[in-house]
Amino acid sequence: MIDLEVIRRVQATVAARKGAPPDSSYVASLYAKGTDTICKKLVEEAAETIMAAKDGNRMHLVNETCDLWFHSLVLLAHFDIGVDDIMAEFRRREGISGIDEKNSRSAK
Repeated sequence: MIDLEVIRRVQATVAARKGAPPDSSYVASLYAKGTDTICKKLVEEAAETIMAAKDGNRMHLVNETCDLWFHSLVLLAHFDIGVDDIMAEFRRREGISGIDEKNSRSAK
C-alpha cells in the first residue's frame, strides 16, 4: 500500500516552496520559471521513466518513477491540486472499466 503520509509530507514541502525566492530551492526555481518549465521537466522525467522500463533495471525504474511522481506533485501544487484530489478521482474510478471510464470522458 502507498504510504500517503509520506506523499502528503512531500506535497506540503513542495507547496511551501511556492512563495520562496527562486534561489532558495530547486522547487522554488521551477515555480519561478513557470508552467512551461515545470511541464518540460515532467516530460523529461516521463521519458526517463520509459527508458528505465525498457532497460529492465528494476531499481532504475523505481528511481525514475520517484522523480516522475515528485515532479507531478510540483505541477499539481502549481495549480493548487493536492494528493487528496487525485485520490478522490482514483476512488471514483475504482471498479469502473477503463474503457467505460474513458468513454464517459469523451461523452462530456
